Amino acid sequence: MRKKADPARIKRRKKIAVLSFAFIMVASLAAPFTGFLINAIDGAVAQEAAAESNPRANYWRAVKGGVGGVSTVKGAETNILINQGGTNWTNFRNGPVFKYLPWMVVGMLGLILLYHLIHGKNRLQRRPSGILVKRWSWFERLVHWITAISFIGLAITGLSLLLGRSVLLPLLSGLDGGKAAFAAWSQFALQVHNVLGPVLSVGIILMIVMWIWYNFPGRGDWGWIKAGGGLVGNKHPSAGRMNFGEKVWFWVICSFGMVVVLSGLALVLPSYPQFAEYAQYLPVPLTRDTMQDANQFHIIAGLIWMTIAIGHIYIGTAGTEGAFQGMSTGYVTAEWAEQHHNLWFDKLLREGKVPRRPERYARGHGAVRQRSV
Repeated sequence: MRKKADPARIKRRKKIAVLSFAFIMVASLAAPFTGFLINAIDGAVAQEAAAESNPRANYWRAVKGGVGGVSTVKGAETNILINQGGTNWTNFRNGPVFKYLPWMVVGMLGLILLYHLIHGKNRLQRRPSGILVKRWSWFERLVHWITAISFIGLAITGLSLLLGRSVLLPLLSGLDGGKAAFAAWSQFALQVHNVLGPVLSVGIILMIVMWIWYNFPGRGDWGWIKAGGGLVGNKHPSAGRMNFGEKVWFWVICSFGMVVVLSGLALVLPSYPQFAEYAQYLPVPLTRDTMQDANQFHIIAGLIWMTIAIGHIYIGTAGTEGAFQGMSTGYVTAEWAEQHHNLWFDKLLREGKVPRRPERYARGHGAVRQRSV
C-alpha cells in the first residue's frame, strides 16, 4: 500500500513521542515515588506487651486465635470475631511487598535512563523515502490506546492506594488541609481504579483475540534472542510482523495481565450484592481469605507488569525512531519495516503491497543499526 509521508508531520510525531513518554513517566510515577525516594518510611515497629494471665486476657487471646463465637450478624464468617489471617496479610503487604517490589519500577527507570544516555535512540539506517506501509488497523489502534490509557490510570491510582498512606500522607500532612486532601484523593483514586478495571479487562481480551495468531514462536525468534534484540552488535536481527520482544510482551499481558484482571474481579464482586446469588457458581468461594490472597496476587502481578510496561512504553516512544508513528497513524515507513521487521516486509513485497524498488528494497537485505546519543 503506497502512501506518501509528510516530513514536517514526521518531525512533529517525533516530538510528540518524546513528550508522550516523559508525560507518561511523570504522571505514572512522580506522585507515589517522589515521597518514596525522598523520605522512605520504614514499617511500623511492632509493639509487644506482656498481658497478665487472667481470664479476660485469656479470652481475648482465644478470640485473636480465631476461635469461633456467636454473632447476631448473618453472613459468611460472621462468627469469627477476629480473623488472624488479616494480620498475616497486613504484615506481608506492609513488609516484603511494600519494601522491595516498588523498587523494581525505580530500577527499570534507572536502567532505561542509563541505556538512553549511553546508547541513544535506535535510529533508522536509511533516510525515509516517503513510502508508508500499513501496520495497524484503526480498530487495533483504538483497542491499544483505550487499553494503554486505562492501564496508565490504573497504575497511578494503584500506586497511590498501595503507597499512599506510607508515602503521600506524611508528605501532605505537613500542609494546611493536607490530610483532608489525601483522604479525598484516596477515595477518588479507588473509584477511578474500580471504573477503569473493567475497561482494561475488555481491552486485554480483545488484544488476545486479535494478536494471538502472530505471537507464537516462529522463524527468526532464535536469532533475535541470540542477538539480544539488536542491543548487542551492529546488525538488527530478523523478525516477522512481531519480533520476539513483542511476543514476550504479549504473553506478559496474557499472564500477568489476566492475573491482575481476575484478582481484581475477585476484589470488586463482593461489593455488588446483585452478584451474590451467582457467587456459588465460582470455582473458588469469595471468602475473606480468598480476597486477601487475591489482593496479594493483584499487587505483585501488577507491579511486575508495570515494570515491564515501562520498557515497552520507552521502546515504542522515545527509544525507537518511527515506532510511535505506527501506533499513532497505523502506518510505518518502508525503511522502518525493512530494518525492524524484514521478514514481514519481504512478505509484503512478495504480495505486491509495497512498490518494488530493487535498489532500495532487495529481498533479504540486512539493515545495520546506527547509534546516536
